Amino acid sequence: MMTKLALVAAGGAAGAMLRFLVGHWITQAAPGLPLGTFVVNVIGSFAMGILAVSLMERPGAWVHFAPLLMTGLLGGFTTFSAFSLDALYLFERGRIALALSYVAGSVVLSITALALGLWLGRRILV
Repeated sequence: MMTKLALVAAGGAAGAMLRFLVGHWITQAAPGLPLGTFVVNVIGSFAMGILAVSLMERPGAWVHFAPLLMTGLLGGFTTFSAFSLDALYLFERGRIALALSYVAGSVVLSITALALGLWLGRRILV
């Protein structure tokens, strides 16, 4: 159990650093819009699809890497709480249409990215 917790912690630290770097880079490229969180959530959802196939659905899968990569790395990388804060701030600032677009786009594209990751992983890895 301690080994799994250490894997989750290591992956979470790496994921959080990646989230910060990607978010910072995107925010610099598009200031004033919460695109950093948006992009991180879509990329994280796509990666979760690929990892779900490669770590859990393949014969002889390396499921023991799931705590490190899925729970830790992607758990630290994706940012649903930050997404919620970004959406609420947009609502509070009266940018209702942008807030609704942001929420709908994040949910639809993240689920679509995860489905695409599963589809691609199943075609390539299985």
